[in-house]
Amino acid sequence: MNDAIVVEPNTTATACVIWLHGLGDSGAGFAPVVPVLGLSANHSIRFIFPHAPEQAVTINGGYVMRSWYDIKSMDLHDRADIQGVLASEQLIKLLIEQQIAAGIPANKIVLAGFSQGGVMSLFTGLRFRQKLAGIMALSCYLPNGEVLPESLAIENKSTPIWQNHGEQDDVVPLYAGKMANEALNAAGYSTVWKTYPMAHSVLPNQLSEIGQWLSKVLS
Repeated sequence: MNDAIVVEPNTTATACVIWLHGLGDSGAGFAPVVPVLGLSANHSIRFIFPHAPEQAVTINGGYVMRSWYDIKSMDLHDRADIQGVLASEQLIKLLIEQQIAAGIPANKIVLAGFSQGGVMSLFTGLRFRQKLAGIMALSCYLPNGEVLPESLAIENKSTPIWQNHGEQDDVVPLYAGKMANEALNAAGYSTVWKTYPMAHSVLPNQLSEIGQWLSKVLS
C-alpha cells in the first residue's frame, strides 16, 4: 500500500485501525503514536495511516497540500466541501474493503481520525453499510455543523463512538465538537465524549485512554 504507512503487530493481524490525519499533515504524523497507546506486547492490531490526496485549499490561499477535502470558509456550516468529502469517503471505504478482503472483518475495524480526518471518520463510519468495531473522532466536527450526514447506515447505529476535544482548541472550536456530540446523542448513538486541557493536538494520557478503548472495542 503506497498511499499509507502500515504498522503491523508482532503477531498475525486480526483487527485493524485506520487512522486519518488532519489538514496539511500525512500518515507519518500519527504513525508514531502506536507505541504510546500502551497496548499489550502481543496485540494483533494492524494500524494503517493513509495519506490524503494533495489538493488546493481555499482558506490557505489555494496552496496545494494533503487534504481530505477543500475548506472554503471558517463558518462551520460551510467549512467542508461536500463533494470533496464524498470523494474521500470512497477512498476510505476502499481501504476498509481491502482489509475485509484480506481477512479482517468489518466488526474488527476501527475508523479513527484527527481534525479533518476525524470529520471523515465520522462521516464515513456513520454511512458505512457494514458494522464497524468503533469510530474515533478527535478534535473535529460534522461536515454540516449540527446536522448528521444523510444516508446513515443502520448497521452502525450501535457502534461505539469515541470523541475527544481540546478545551483550548483555536482551530476547531470546542463547541463544534460538542455540537457533533449532541447531534449523535440526540439520534441515539453510543458516544463517549471527553475534553482535555490542550489546544488542537493530542496528549500522552489521552493516547493511553484511547489505547484502552481500542483494546476494549477490538477484543
